[in-house]
Amino acid sequence: MGATGHGPAEQDAAEVNKQAVRGRSVVGGVLAGLRLTVTSGVAGAAIAALVVGVILERVPVFLSGGGALILLVLVGFVAGRRSPEPADPPVTRTALARIEDLRATSGESADVPVDFRLTVAPEPEDERSAYRVDIDERINLVDLPVYRPRSIAVVEYRPDEPWEVRIVTRPTPEWSRRAEEAEIDSAPESTLVEKPGPSEGSWCVLMLIMFLAGAALLVFLFRGELFASDGDAGASSKQPSDTSSAASSSRTFTTSTTVSGPSSSLLVLGRMRETAAELEARVGTADVTAIVIEERRMEIRGDSARPPGETVHLQMLPYELFPALVHEARTTLGVRDPKSWRIDVTPGPSTGVGPRVRVTVTGKEGTARLDADATARILDRRPVGEAAEKG
Repeated sequence: MGATGHGPAEQDAAEVNKQAVRGRSVVGGVLAGLRLTVTSGVAGAAIAALVVGVILERVPVFLSGGGALILLVLVGFVAGRRSPEPADPPVTRTALARIEDLRATSGESADVPVDFRLTVAPEPEDERSAYRVDIDERINLVDLPVYRPRSIAVVEYRPDEPWEVRIVTRPTPEWSRRAEEAEIDSAPESTLVEKPGPSEGSWCVLMLIMFLAGAALLVFLFRGELFASDGDAGASSKQPSDTSSAASSSRTFTTSTTVSGPSSSLLVLGRMRETAAELEARVGTADVTAIVIEERRMEIRGDSARPPGETVHLQMLPYELFPALVHEARTTLGVRDPKSWRIDVTPGPSTGVGPRVRVTVTGKEGTARLDADATARILDRRPVGEAAEKG
């Protein structure tokens, strides 16, 4: 019906074993966390391998991901069927406690549920100050009058989990005498200890992080094939044009590139200049006769026989100002829902004038354009309708 008090010999034995029990508990927790971390990471990598294998049509990658998932399921099934090892008995200590308040609730049996609020006073060797705790205990109706507010009771508690407290209904004579003679002051409300809430939320966050980390690691390993495939396809589709141009005339060239991947629009700050530098490195010169820029494509054309005054230098253009010109054309020229835009850069009509920049936008209302100089200063606007008439 209730717990019994421990003698001094039993308490000394519990003190000897307490540190070993705590050490085993910590090691077990660390191992459980490592198992959870590794399992989550492997699961994320396995699922990513299935997806990458389908996208790249790589059968070994797909089979590796499927095999890893099957292995995880089998390991979990076998581990679930293993009988758990017997847990070590918890280390408990006996102490005195002041009953601050109690409330009995209705019960249909001889043992009545009672809510206690106690001030537990641990023994001096525990090196812990008195603290408050709330517990639920079932007390026999016969013993209930013994427990009154401000009276002293004998309790058992766990030093490693101080919220685990039990009323000792049949203490030893020594502890009964100590309870009758003791006077315990109430501990402040700030010392109230409570059982920590469930930690499922933190474990779920850890599992999600490791799952995503495993998937990201595998995608990183195949990033070249995943993200460069579109760019390679775009460059290879334009390669015959370069070859035919070189065959017909060694003085002219045409090349282009298509960007892909996250934030692939050329309107992203710095993307135009970076793409122009790539095309310059490909053709070996910065002097070109025409530049065409679209949402995800840039093309340059050149003629090595042209003098510098009749060409455009790739690195001298204000690419950082071009997105503002596109925005101006899309919002002020009567095209309500622009479907596409295009920038054409050509040499000026005469030597010393500088390049001319034309921005063209197209929508269901028609086509509109604006012209600007090499500093992105707008020179002419042709709204919808007017651009078609004046060509």
